[in-house]
Amino acid sequence: MDAGPHRIVIVGGGAGGLELATRLGRKFGRRGKAEVTLIDSKRTHIWKPKLHEIAAGSMDIGDHEVPYLAQAHWHGFRFRIGRMTGLDRRAREVHVAPFVDEDGREVTPVRSFPYDTLVIAVGSQSNDFGTPGVREHALKLETVADARRFHVRMVNACVRAHAQRTPLRPEQLHVAIIGAGATGVELAAELHHTTREVVAYGLDRLDPDKDIKLALIEAAPRVLPALPERLLRKLGVEVHTQAKVAEVLADGVRLADGRILPAELVVWAAGVKGADFLARLDGLETNRINQLVVRQTLQTTVDDDIFALGHCAACPWPEKNGFVPPRAQAAHQQASHLYRQIQRRLAGKPVQDYRYRDFGSLVSLGAFSTVGNMMGGLTKGDLFIEGWFARMMYTSLYKMHELALHGWVKVTLDTLARMITRRTEPHVKLH
Repeated sequence: MDAGPHRIVIVGGGAGGLELATRLGRKFGRRGKAEVTLIDSKRTHIWKPKLHEIAAGSMDIGDHEVPYLAQAHWHGFRFRIGRMTGLDRRAREVHVAPFVDEDGREVTPVRSFPYDTLVIAVGSQSNDFGTPGVREHALKLETVADARRFHVRMVNACVRAHAQRTPLRPEQLHVAIIGAGATGVELAAELHHTTREVVAYGLDRLDPDKDIKLALIEAAPRVLPALPERLLRKLGVEVHTQAKVAEVLADGVRLADGRILPAELVVWAAGVKGADFLARLDGLETNRINQLVVRQTLQTTVDDDIFALGHCAACPWPEKNGFVPPRAQAAHQQASHLYRQIQRRLAGKPVQDYRYRDFGSLVSLGAFSTVGNMMGGLTKGDLFIEGWFARMMYTSLYKMHELALHGWVKVTLDTLARMITRRTEPHVKLH
């Protein structure tokens, strides 16, 4: 390796990437033992499982955004903005596209960053499986901008319906969510609450129980195994299982059996895949959905200097004879594992295998005050829990992420501040 500090480059500032950069910066960056660089195409970080709350308007993004530049300054690593476009494994360089602002002006040029150890943690994106009309008419929840766009359209739809003098059209104020995984279910639950909050702020010509309709569309025989459908029925959500989407229309969804479900807003939350550029990274192995194939050590199959973690990695799960599922807990575990392994790597020791610990799945039903949960990894069998205890466990997942980034003092103070301001502000964003 080159003389000088070991160069660690992390591409992707999601849950796993930012946690890893923060911990390595504290350990090595501050002491000059390594140069830790985080590259991301955005300026700020938001925990991705929170996007449905931003979309529904139940979370103030300003209270939860983490600016990368400030985080880097506080924790001993460097942040560079830009989108990874390519890789030169022989020269050990990451290629990054120019960063262009909202006005189309170039902020940073094409650049390349040298590395000794590279960690790719760019997450995943929605997989529309080539379904007609998705790109033209459906909204997705991949980024903060996506979530904000949905929220603005939802509020505008309510205000428009309140102001008009003509009867509501068949699709008006109907929301169709395609995909009854965690994102789809949690969005439906949040919308059940926040749409009623919006109406309560003076839109008295609307009846949320009669006028606002929520539909979940799922191709599988049922929704999440951890979630009894009785909870969705209490929320008034229409559930369509074994319903394959044939086309997304401008005013609804057409199913494969010919039925048309009218909808003013359609959200695509079904399926994930890796970004297309991952399949073009100088010979790195990918699977059919563009995930980087890694060994049990999280090293890519063809290059020991390159690791991948989180949703962009296809990591073996020997106990299940499959692959680690794309969950936030997996990204957190892998970041913690790589933190220890990079320490071993710098000390000249071999890296160890990663073992996924399944703590089950948690589904938040928002203000409905019930969380369905399957705790497969904490007991010998599967245990379903709901209510207050499940809600506390769900909240603890996000707190673990915050603690990894900020430490106990800041997390405690920020939590108290949110509790206080929550009492003096609207419980749903109205703009």
